[in-house]
Amino acid sequence: MPNRTIFGTTDRWEVNYPFGNLPQGWSYGNVSHVATDSQNRVYVYQRKDPPMLIFDTNGNLLNTWGDGLLMDAHGIFIDNNDDVFLIDRNAHEVFKFSNDGKILLRMGNRERASLQAPFNSPADVCISGNGDIYVADGYGNSIVHRFSAEGKHLGSWGERGSGPGQFTTPHGIWADKNDKIYVCDRENNRVQIFSPEGDYFTEWGDLYHPMDIFIDSKDRVFVTDQTPRFSVFDLNGKLIDRSMSPDVGHGACIDNLGNLYMSGNVRSVAKFTKQ
Repeated sequence: MPNRTIFGTTDRWEVNYPFGNLPQGWSYGNVSHVATDSQNRVYVYQRKDPPMLIFDTNGNLLNTWGDGLLMDAHGIFIDNNDDVFLIDRNAHEVFKFSNDGKILLRMGNRERASLQAPFNSPADVCISGNGDIYVADGYGNSIVHRFSAEGKHLGSWGERGSGPGQFTTPHGIWADKNDKIYVCDRENNRVQIFSPEGDYFTEWGDLYHPMDIFIDSKDRVFVTDQTPRFSVFDLNGKLIDRSMSPDVGHGACIDNLGNLYMSGNVRSVAKFTKQ
């Protein structure tokens, strides 16, 4: 049976941990990230075959795919069409799949890294309101790339360092409803915020190695870090809630029902249900 714990201050969450009913004899690999689609299906992206596991909101396994193709799971983003964007980190590739696992777009040179150019062990991906693709290229590089919906490279920004617009491991990335770009600058303990073209606006601190960022339909900004905990901000950067979590939140998302899912680094997924 999963463990159940209550967390939260402003909001109270019952935590189901671990989430997901696996077939007999199966176990999670290293679960890198998690995302949900318009039907509240839960996509768990792990570093073993099958790399993609898809569950319903009750944890029943619906489908799997990606065997033999995806070698190093990292970031995931699901757009309004339920297309699935995936980071294959150490393959130096970004994929777009249909939700049943058909390749729609593929970017990067497989197993060939590029210095401060697409890609060198990228970390995360998000899609803006106009369909542009943003990639936090954060392990071998310290840069953010912008692409058109068709995969054309439109520009990049960032360099190594701790000043405004510089990065040390840009790890999580998100675009808000106004297409401002939020980047978890992990080793600099901050979130930086930019225009779509990469102009620096501001940064938020009081974080410890922020890992992932997600903005829900109420414009609440959820940021996970390595405390382990998650913090909730408004769009102006005001802290409105903070809670511990059962594991480091390497990835996080919220479904249309208000359930929060968080992937950890110890072969698990947690489901937070608001009380």
